[in-house]
Amino acid sequence: MNTFLLGLVTKWVTLMVAVTGIMNGSMLSEETIVVNNINPTKNTITFVKEIKYKTETIYNDKLPKNTKITKNEGRPGLAYKDSQDNTIQVIKKPENKVIEIGTGKKGEYVGKMTSYGADCAGCSGTVSCSTKEGTWNLISNGTNYNDEEYGNVRILAAALSEFPCGTIIEVDNPNIGMFNAIVLDTGGAMRQAFNNGQILMDLAFVSETSEGVYDATSSNVKYNVKRWGW
Repeated sequence: MNTFLLGLVTKWVTLMVAVTGIMNGSMLSEETIVVNNINPTKNTITFVKEIKYKTETIYNDKLPKNTKITKNEGRPGLAYKDSQDNTIQVIKKPENKVIEIGTGKKGEYVGKMTSYGADCAGCSGTVSCSTKEGTWNLISNGTNYNDEEYGNVRILAAALSEFPCGTIIEVDNPNIGMFNAIVLDTGGAMRQAFNNGQILMDLAFVSETSEGVYDATSSNVKYNVKRWGW
């Protein structure tokens, strides 16, 4: 809104616009836009028009192939037009719809899961991967990690040659259910299994005696990669 319109203080007329938009079959929330802009020296008639949003497509090699994620649903903007002098003022700019398309390799596997405690023989509790917080220790920092994109996830050890640090995996374990996990550690058994054409991942626990530490063991676990690496 220009400074001339903002400077008009002799007379203010409030235009209330209740907007309800429909996008992709979903109802957008109602908003109230207040416009203080009528020129008292002119017989001005205004009307409101919707500004359509655009769709941006981002190709991301961190996402498995054919994955499609809507990062922003998109919202139309609003403008009003003075029917006397045809000037258009934008009330609210549109927000573009943003879609991410995965171009990375496919990430669906079936394999085995075991578990390990941070106090296992020869273990220090410190994972192999660095995080944004720096060194991560399972005993002092915990066996869950708060990922910026996927939130609170369990920590896994896997073959880093196939599953780089920061890889997010949806795990479907018939013994303990479905959950999201992040690869932050590795081990000789994981590397050897992958070199032999097998998939093996190890679920982290604080201790070898932690409750449920052996429940995770299964030979028919589905692994679905959601993000390749950080």
